Amino acid sequence: MRTITRLYHRPEDAARTVQELKAHGIDEDDISLIAGHNGDSMPADPDVTPAARGALTGETIGAAIGGGAGLLAGLGILAIPGIGPVAAAGWLVATITGLGAGAAAGSLLGALVGEGLSEALAGQHIEDIKQGAVLISVRADAKKALIAELVLDRLSP
Repeated sequence: MRTITRLYHRPEDAARTVQELKAHGIDEDDISLIAGHNGDSMPADPDVTPAARGALTGETIGAAIGGGAGLLAGLGILAIPGIGPVAAAGWLVATITGLGAGAAAGSLLGALVGEGLSEALAGQHIEDIKQGAVLISVRADAKKALIAELVLDRLSP
């Protein structure tokens, strides 16, 4: 199995990519999504909590997907140490939360490095997520990995 990970700066592109992955036979159990939020684009109201800001990100992605079936129906808010609230779904979330309560602030970093990303690239992805980017990660066998790479690269910068 290979893990292919890409970042998207527009939630609509990430949502379209998930739809295309599924249309090309990538099982939703093999797709993960972690969406950060850019605090600058969220309401300035001090009564809006970090969890609510994360929920707004989830709503944006859910609206972009249209209907919220499958993977994104399981989209939830997860507080990742060192990052804050994110909208997240998929196997990578299980990897992160499986690290246990009280895990180090680098739990997402550790999960990404464990899936084959360099520490530098994983760290850059985390910084991008903090700024509102959406990370999609796919696990696939050799044949489906080629398909996944083509789909992931189509809308990723």
